[in-house]
This record gives sequence, C-alpha cells and structure tokens, in this order.
Amino acid sequence: MISEGKKPHFYGRRKGRKLRLGRRVLFDQRLPEIAVTIPAGGSKFFCDLFSGSYKEIWLEIGFGGGEHLAHQANSHPEIGFIGCEPYINGVAALLSLVEEAGLTNVRLFNDDARLLLGHLPENSISRVFVLFSDPWPKKRHNRRRFFNSENLGALSRLMTDSAHLRFASDDMSYIRWTLDTVYRHDDFTWQVTGPEDWRRRPYDACETRYEAKAISQGKKPVYLTLLRRPRGG
Repeated sequence: MISEGKKPHFYGRRKGRKLRLGRRVLFDQRLPEIAVTIPAGGSKFFCDLFSGSYKEIWLEIGFGGGEHLAHQANSHPEIGFIGCEPYINGVAALLSLVEEAGLTNVRLFNDDARLLLGHLPENSISRVFVLFSDPWPKKRHNRRRFFNSENLGALSRLMTDSAHLRFASDDMSYIRWTLDTVYRHDDFTWQVTGPEDWRRRPYDACETRYEAKAISQGKKPVYLTLLRRPRGG
C-alpha cells in the first residue's frame, strides 16, 4: 500500500490528442459531478460516493476507452462502479458513453489508481477488473507493471471474501509475470479448470478497442479470473 504523503511515480501518458469540443465540455462539466475526490488527510468519503444504495461496488483499474466499464454499468444497474484512469482522453471517452447511456452508477478517479486504493475501506469491493494494462515489455521496465506484490496486497485488503479479480492481456511475458505474482501471494488463487477458462473472454464482458487491436494483429488474449481467498480460510 502507498504510504500517506508518498506519491508513486507515474510512467504512462496523461493526455493524447486535443479533445473535441463536445468531449472537452463533458470533461469540464460532467466529470466534477461524478469524480472521486480524496479529501485531504481523510478517508471517510466512501459512503458518500453514490447517491443511491447499491448491492455491490466494482472497480476497474485503467479502463482505457471505457467500453468495458460502460457495458458492465449498463448491464448491472444494481452495482456501483468506480473507474480509475489517468489518461484524460480515455476519461473523456467514458464520459461520452456515460452521458449517452444515461448511467448514474459510475464514479471516476482521474488519476493513478494506487493513490486511491489505500483510501478504500477494507472489504468494500466485490469485483476488480485490470484489462489490457500496459505490459511494459522491456525487461528494464518490468517493475512498472501494475501487478506486483504491493498492489496485489492493497487489492487483497479492500476486496471482499471470494471476490473475483479479472485480468486480461495479450502479452505472454506479462501473463507469466502476473501468474507468478499470484502464486506467491497467499490471498489469491487462479480459478481454472481447463484451457477454455483462459482462452475465452468472460461471457458477460465486451470486446475493448485494445483487445480488438491485439486480435487484429494476430495476438491471442488470455483471460484470468483470480479469487480472493476467504479471510481465515
């Protein structure tokens, strides 16, 4: 977990092309209405994130263009969703999908997810998605990968017992890295019974632009479902 007052170094992009006017307006006006803001020195904000009462809270880390998060939020109006994404263009894209579908169960954190994880209450998140995050393929950059023992420990604390963490990637080095990290962590186990479990996209998920790009390049994405072991089990 990131200690109080210590901000981790962020290596990815925060902004791409200049936003079109419509998306710029959404970013300036709509984002503040659904943004997750961590109060200075406080963590008692979680209960006030959503105006309604939701059965569960799900978290997507690095939602890219937002297709998957918007799809899940539209399919599960009874679930509250928190999306973390520092890339402004991706946030603007998701805001457009939220506005188009009239979604009210989505909240966005426009910054490095690691800054938020330590402020979420223990046992508060029932599902986590980490889909096609940057694999940092060069060996000297491997330490920048999101999946490491520290981040997995932070997720373990906030996830509910038997919660699922869904991971997807088309980079075999990153996939092996992730499985090795999971095997070394006592709180998680890989849910698998056969090859189809990692070859086939989960039935309730949708294809994202990054996934489509990988497939068009002849790559074969791998999908992992990781179980948060029950506490004391």
